[in-house]
Amino acid sequence: MSMDEIKRMAYKIGVTEEEFGLGVSWSDLEDFAALVAAHEREECAKIAEIAEPYQAADLIRARSNT
Repeated sequence: MSMDEIKRMAYKIGVTEEEFGLGVSWSDLEDFAALVAAHEREECAKIAEIAEPYQAADLIRARSNT
């Protein structure tokens, strides 16, 4: 995930650069996004291991609705 993608997502939920004056940097946000992405990859890999091939994509998509 690139820094531009992270910033676009942050802006989309209303995060502004001014808010990062409170001790949180874009680098901190990038690190957090990488952590979340790694966790999601692991969870999706677990689903892919136990699901039928035709069901895996649907089950992974369903994760975003929880």
